[in-house]
Amino acid sequence: MARKPNTALRRGWTTGACATAATKAALTALLTGEFPDPVSITLPRGQQPAFALATERLDSDSALAGIVKDAGDDPDVTHQALICARVRRAGRGRGVIFHAGSGVGTVTLPGLPVAVGEPAINPMPRRMMRTVVEEVSAAAGVDPDVVVEVSVADGERLAEKTWNPRLGIVGGLSILGTTGVVVPYSCSAWIHSIHRGIDVAVAAGYEHVAGCTGSTSERAVRALYGLPDTAMLDMGDFAGGLLKYLRRHPVPRLTIGGGFGKLSKLAMGHMDLHSGRSQVDMARLAEWVRDLGGTPALAGEVAAANTANQTLQAATEAELPLADLVAREARSQALAMLDGDTRVEVIVFDRQGGMAGRSEGF
Repeated sequence: MARKPNTALRRGWTTGACATAATKAALTALLTGEFPDPVSITLPRGQQPAFALATERLDSDSALAGIVKDAGDDPDVTHQALICARVRRAGRGRGVIFHAGSGVGTVTLPGLPVAVGEPAINPMPRRMMRTVVEEVSAAAGVDPDVVVEVSVADGERLAEKTWNPRLGIVGGLSILGTTGVVVPYSCSAWIHSIHRGIDVAVAAGYEHVAGCTGSTSERAVRALYGLPDTAMLDMGDFAGGLLKYLRRHPVPRLTIGGGFGKLSKLAMGHMDLHSGRSQVDMARLAEWVRDLGGTPALAGEVAAANTANQTLQAATEAELPLADLVAREARSQALAMLDGDTRVEVIVFDRQGGMAGRSEGF
């Protein structure tokens, strides 16, 4: 989905909000024989969106309702996915029991906010669904004892595009959302995955984890250290999101790996490494080249370069360890974000995955 320039970006709804609305519609039909369409819910911050039903089915002992998720203008992997809830009565006193239907994952590793063996339905969506079950049940004069089975059409395939497999969530997607609202380009889902990855690594007792800016650096770090998949944290551009969470949930050792351009930004104090939100300061790179003994002509060439990789190539040809300096400066910035409980090293890789520079650290 392309970002719309110079226009207000439209917000959307989380999978948790859609599952809650589907639960309300299905339970209402089970108790009254009629599906409310559209069905409205109240979100944690008071918004009251209405959702049109995309599918509905009423059987003798269960009801199913489905809603097509609208993520607004966010490039969300679950945009336009069909989120369904099937509801049936449970034994008295059982409360609300959650099951994972087709396309919803099951938690297999400790450290996540949901226990091992449970459906990957996060705490806030569970709370929202319990609330609508209690409201609808109270209106019908019955006890709020039901089984809610949440499913996502094609969810197992869609989950391959997320971090769920790495987090130990197997069989499908997670049902997420703390507010019910998707804020376009907030990247909250990515940062959420970084946090959950750290939680899983801490729960597993890992001594060493790695955060990398992309697939090339990730492959190189894994080859260097032989780290398990669950020790690889999908940092991407979000160095700040990784480091701030590690400050509160430390691990003994952290390797940060990435390309020269991205890690130059970190070395200059940027915690968001996206090209649209931070830029490499070529003048600073030129100053570092001079500090390393580079000639005025080389410093001028670096200052005028179009890309960071041009400066790396020029420094390499001049046998100046610019990538080592960038790694050291990036390490200093990372350590400044932590509380001293984590040892850090930074490794700079070229575009082929070769090691171009490295800090001390371990």
